[in-house]
Amino acid sequence: MGGAQHPECLVHVHSDFLTQSIMGNTHSVSNSSRLSSACADEARDMVLSSFQAPRGYTVIFTANATGALKLIGEAFPFREDGSFVLGTDSHNSVHGIREFAVRGGAKVHYIPSTPTGGFEPSIAKDVLRSSRPNSSSTLSLFALTGQSNISNSKNPLSILRYASSLGYYTLLDAAALAPTSVISLTETPVDAMAVSFYKMFGYPTGVGALIVKESFLAMLKRPWFAGGTVDVVQVPGMLVTRAVKLHEQFEDGTVNYLTLSAVTDGLRFLSAYLPFLPLRLSCLMHFLTSCMAVLRHDTNGMPVVKILSKLPSRRLKSVGEQSDTGSTVSFVILSPSGDMLPNTFIEHVATMRNISLRTGCMCNPGGASALLGIENVMDGLCDGATLRDLESDLGRELGVVRVSLGLGSNWGDVWRVIQLLEGFGDESQRMAWWDAWTQVPIGQAV
Repeated sequence: MGGAQHPECLVHVHSDFLTQSIMGNTHSVSNSSRLSSACADEARDMVLSSFQAPRGYTVIFTANATGALKLIGEAFPFREDGSFVLGTDSHNSVHGIREFAVRGGAKVHYIPSTPTGGFEPSIAKDVLRSSRPNSSSTLSLFALTGQSNISNSKNPLSILRYASSLGYYTLLDAAALAPTSVISLTETPVDAMAVSFYKMFGYPTGVGALIVKESFLAMLKRPWFAGGTVDVVQVPGMLVTRAVKLHEQFEDGTVNYLTLSAVTDGLRFLSAYLPFLPLRLSCLMHFLTSCMAVLRHDTNGMPVVKILSKLPSRRLKSVGEQSDTGSTVSFVILSPSGDMLPNTFIEHVATMRNISLRTGCMCNPGGASALLGIENVMDGLCDGATLRDLESDLGRELGVVRVSLGLGSNWGDVWRVIQLLEGFGDESQRMAWWDAWTQVPIGQAV
């Protein structure tokens, strides 16, 4: 479902800590506040260590990865001679930065997606070169999606160095990449990187981070100030002195101090499993996709499933290896005639069998349109278009079915998904499910 299953031990450890501790707002010097500040500092240090960040980086805690990306979008000094370059296969939280870019007068340039998501590095370099900053004073931003949340594609992080060499500032959306991949900011010194911790280890929710170079922070221009971000504010008047510590200038209000100790524990937990996780997930992915590929309808032998997302080029064989894709599978389920079955029907059946999967476009319209082969429909959108309009034009529901494997996934989980998919190939079973689904009143929760 895009979020990791939280380990029971993390909840117990954090519950015990909160039971035995009194925490307070970090914007004070009381004993409870000092404890909260110590937990925040420890979490900040743990984040930097986990991503092998060299000196010169700091951590800004946010509500999620979206909040981290928005901080960059609203504070980057876009102007008429600059540009914003991003991949078509990106999350809406990355696409949303273009609103700030356009408002500042910058041009927006997209790197096209391949049919299985991601982009061709050579084409990406062409777009970056053609849109490169004209001089050292031109401010341009390149946002890279490390791993697509719908196509399962990983983009090469080396493209960040190339963009930097052309004069771009660089931003990495690592929300989908960080949960199952080793990221070293020493090897890939991006200017800023966004992550969300619930995607990495399930608990706590509501906390993300922007890991960012202090030199990059210093050139950003925040459009406002708030509690916790300032040292002195003249009232009445217009004078304001920002907080001395750079990260405090970007943490609006009070950080989620009750949960930061759980971030430290979660990163420690993940660090013990991360070296082995890619190998484990490679085995699960191989089994799942191999079984999906051979499923056939019992009436005419036609395929039950069409996998749309990118598959790994090889199966990992040893600890320490990294996969060239993620561990999600986006697909559509077909009827015996080859038509796509409605996603709402599939989700109903999965829910009845207590299987959590996700359907739709995953907040990634560019990646979804590439996988579904409907880029021409996307190009023809008119102002004010709605999802209902799109589905009406296509004559069917829009989106894919996504199964995500992660930290807590096991062989039993995969086997239950396969059994579910086998049921769609059984004519009598599928029709029984269909009859049950059509009898559910519209709007009624299942």
